[in-house]
Amino acid sequence: MELQNKATRLWGDFFRIEKPHIRTFHMTWFAFFLCFFAWFGIAPLMKVVRDELSLTKEQIGWIIIASVSMTIFARLFIGWLCDRIGPRKTYTWLLLIGSFPVMGIGLADSYETFLVCRLLIGGIGASFVITQYHTSVMFAPNVVGQANATSAGWGNLGGGVTQFAMPVIFSVFVIGFGFSEAFGWRASMFAVGVAIALTGIAYYFWTQDAPDGNYDELRAKGMMPPKTQVTGAYWTAMRDPRVWVLFVIYGACFGIELTVNNVAALYFFDYFKLDLVTAGLVAACFGLMNLFARTLGGIFGDNYGKLWGLRGRAFWLFICLCGEGLALMLFSQMNVLFLAVPSLILFSLFTQMAEGATYSVVPFINKKALGAVAGVVGAGGNAGAVLAGFLFKGAIDWSEAFFILGIIVTCASFLAFFVRFSTKQEDEEREAMMVASVDSLRERAEKAKAELDEALAALQRRDANGRRPAE
Repeated sequence: MELQNKATRLWGDFFRIEKPHIRTFHMTWFAFFLCFFAWFGIAPLMKVVRDELSLTKEQIGWIIIASVSMTIFARLFIGWLCDRIGPRKTYTWLLLIGSFPVMGIGLADSYETFLVCRLLIGGIGASFVITQYHTSVMFAPNVVGQANATSAGWGNLGGGVTQFAMPVIFSVFVIGFGFSEAFGWRASMFAVGVAIALTGIAYYFWTQDAPDGNYDELRAKGMMPPKTQVTGAYWTAMRDPRVWVLFVIYGACFGIELTVNNVAALYFFDYFKLDLVTAGLVAACFGLMNLFARTLGGIFGDNYGKLWGLRGRAFWLFICLCGEGLALMLFSQMNVLFLAVPSLILFSLFTQMAEGATYSVVPFINKKALGAVAGVVGAGGNAGAVLAGFLFKGAIDWSEAFFILGIIVTCASFLAFFVRFSTKQEDEEREAMMVASVDSLRERAEKAKAELDEALAALQRRDANGRRPAE
């Protein structure tokens, strides 16, 4: 059975945090923002770490791979856990447990210990699956694409903010307090870990699993299938070839974003001879596009869905992914800064729109195993990042690696045409879209009527007091 009373509006109720849908939306994107910030918080400081620990280029390549590899398995597991115990408890535990390796990386004193901590930190990347899951169960079909895209995009924004914020935090410890550089990067990561732990506690008390309550309560009332059915639905979703097509597609967009987040600062530092802070600022241009680019992908996905149904969402996904591949090849050929930055921004725009477009399709693959689908597809992003990471181990020039990735992404875009839906499901979703749109219009009409009644009442009070009503 499908959850009821989902929100049909996002932007119109954006600040109404008394509504559980909106409160959950804001908590989940903020939690994901902090996780993403911590996940790649060490990337803009790698120049300092590289010098202190005497890391080779090959070792940095393995660190990049480690940072995204564990997330594959974490995302596969976390999707199943969301279906079983609910996103609220799942997120709380992930944030609390994930804060330990974020703080613990400050104890690393060799390549091996740093590698292990970097591997464990990757676990918090599973927060993406919970974010997409939670917004999917809270919002109706007419806005679920933009709700998913915005929550994930603003969360991914942490990957851009960390590129310039972490060097600033690092500078505060080193320049402001006079600590050594070795202590500065360690203290910076510890502070981020504390923030994550506190957010985990807040998430437990300020959110709920679904519009009508938490999963335990809904199951007790017979409003949800029992936990025993979760595993069966999970394996059913795993056998759906469309899930694995989206797995590859997401690897070709989010996987590339993860790779760029890891290497961008070093790329601009080494290839364009920028200083640490400037390289971080330029690299941040890529991640900061998440402020709106992923949301655009979701909004257009919803609009294509209204016009052409589920097949329209898949076609929009193809457009975004193909544009990403072409823009990445263009960026790889830029060897002067004033051309590299605009091409990086264009590449970022298409990459993040492709991510938003992907998760405007995901909620419609299998509603009975939403966690499984979200988890598998999300894991695809990290699998793509792991494979892409091997190109940056020093065997080839990094600009050549970017060009090869551009070719791969362009080819992968055509897989979007294999994400197909039955005529029955197309009809059901078209009807659900119409119902949600009508409900949204009804809410707006009721709100407008209430505002009009209040204005008329105010005029009547003015008349009763002997004052001339406003024209």
